[in-house]
Amino acid sequence: MRDFSFDDGNMENSRNDAQRARETLKRYWGYDNFRPLQEDIILSVLEGRDTLALLPTGGGKSICFQVPALVKGGLCIVISPLIALMKDQVEHLRARHIKAGAIYSGMRVSEIQATIDNVLFDPEYRFLYVSPERLQTENFKVNFERMPVSMIAVDEAHCISQWGYDFRPPYLEIAQIRKIFPKVPVLALTATATPEVVKDIQLRLEFKTENVFQKSFKRSNLTYFVVNEEDKNSRMLRIMSRYPGSGIVYVRNRKKTAETAEFLRQNGISADYYHAGLDPRERDRKQQSWMKGETRVMVSTNAFGMGIDKPDVRFVVHIDLPDTLEAYFQEAGRAGRDEQPAVAILLYDNYDVAQLKRNFTFTFPELDRVREVYRELCQSHRIELGTGQNKVFPFSMEKHARAVKMNAAQYFSALMLLNNIGVILVSEHLREKSEIQFRISGDQLLKYQKEKPEFEPLITVILRSYSGVFSQFTNIDEQLLATRLGITEEAVIEQLKALRSEKILSYQPQSNIPLIVFLKDRIDEKYLYFDKKIYDFRKEKAEERLAAVENYVKTDNVCRSQLLLQYFGEWNSTPCGECDVCRRSQINRIGNKSFEAISNDIKSLKQKGYTPKQILSKLSTKYEEPQIVEVMRWLADRQ
Repeated sequence: MRDFSFDDGNMENSRNDAQRARETLKRYWGYDNFRPLQEDIILSVLEGRDTLALLPTGGGKSICFQVPALVKGGLCIVISPLIALMKDQVEHLRARHIKAGAIYSGMRVSEIQATIDNVLFDPEYRFLYVSPERLQTENFKVNFERMPVSMIAVDEAHCISQWGYDFRPPYLEIAQIRKIFPKVPVLALTATATPEVVKDIQLRLEFKTENVFQKSFKRSNLTYFVVNEEDKNSRMLRIMSRYPGSGIVYVRNRKKTAETAEFLRQNGISADYYHAGLDPRERDRKQQSWMKGETRVMVSTNAFGMGIDKPDVRFVVHIDLPDTLEAYFQEAGRAGRDEQPAVAILLYDNYDVAQLKRNFTFTFPELDRVREVYRELCQSHRIELGTGQNKVFPFSMEKHARAVKMNAAQYFSALMLLNNIGVILVSEHLREKSEIQFRISGDQLLKYQKEKPEFEPLITVILRSYSGVFSQFTNIDEQLLATRLGITEEAVIEQLKALRSEKILSYQPQSNIPLIVFLKDRIDEKYLYFDKKIYDFRKEKAEERLAAVENYVKTDNVCRSQLLLQYFGEWNSTPCGECDVCRRSQINRIGNKSFEAISNDIKSLKQKGYTPKQILSKLSTKYEEPQIVEVMRWLADRQ
């Protein structure tokens, strides 16, 4: 096996690490300088040190492993649970002419083997993205030992901690694969981690010494508001009239995305909706329209936003309570990435808190019910005992939930428990775009074109439109090919299928239906192992996270920013002076009599048509200017 770790001296005579890192950044990304903390993290990895990087959403985590991997040479293994994000990053790397591939459950055996062969036999490959459950397969373990691994990056590293909100047992396998390349440094990355999770990540990944780089979670340009509001739709309209620019509205379920977007459109606001159940092309179209500013507001479930870096989002509104403060912090953090002022507003009523608690009762179903779910899944897909590993099936959650007489929330939680012990994987859509790879050489293809001239136009357009189609699976767009050929999309698909049947190419059409993958052969459900102690521990931690959400929305005497920062272990922050709690405190200091007098004068002048600037000028001789400003802001918040 080859070890490309920094210790082997193969870079001793090169320029210093910092210079090479900046040159790499400039060459591939076009930037002259790193963001705060990025360079420190990169240099730590280049020194061969295990490193944990805590960077908030939008902090540029991918640069922190992509740059040192390119500087070091060899192959960087990137472990990530987010299939869509993996595929997106692979596409972006390939667009920069950096060779990268991905392996995740649900891929065909031929796809997996082709990717492994590329990594093993093409020395130009720099990145292999791997989903955590693939680490447990014998095929991966055997081939991993032969790979020229130079570093390991662990994205969403909080998933390795049982203290965390998104624990995934397959992550525990990372410590085992580390033993194959003991000198190779590990870079763990996460956007959200409490102090206990920070310690646990380093312990689970077997860091040689503690080594944490943490950028403060404080976002000085982002103001947090919590509003107890019965009429959320009206309040939402007032928010959008006050804060110009683009925004995101987060809701809990798919149906509500469409309903809320329609309400906004009816009230003159350019809006669209987004959720994971939409056709991949439709999702992409909606996302691009919003990114370009053609759509002002995107109403979405939490499926929207991961990996999206739109800098000029001015507001993020939640009209349903999030399940955890970790999730809220990530979603709210998508506002104001350009460092300009932005707001994150959470609207709730007392019913929402009660509903959140009710939903929690479904999060940890009885283990016998989980076993029942597993048995029904196996039976409905005709999987016999001792068979089924890596089988993939279309999946209807509603149908299966009805079969075992469970509501959707409870059934989903049961699936996640099965997912967490590594027996199944559920994905909304493992293949978001169509993929092809030629199975014959260029010379053989040229000969085939002469023999079958009816396919010559399509093959020519493919070769002109996409690179790498001989060496790796490549995403294609049938509609784009149809436009360039002047034929229908259906005709393109039929020709691709014909070429597949003749073994000229491999063609995997896009999938927009949920899929279920059986990761292991079926066993008798009574032998499914759930550690009761761990189950109870996870339930207790989930209850604590639920209490933290309730505390956040109900606390009215601590700055919102301080509350969030304290949750993530930052206890020395100062009040922001801008959130609803801080503004209420400032109004209280004015005094009731003065507040009422200033308020009445502002309202009177406003009715006469005075602008805010004119009102401030006119009243500044009568009252202190800071008090006038505070009262004006207070009144504006409650319009």
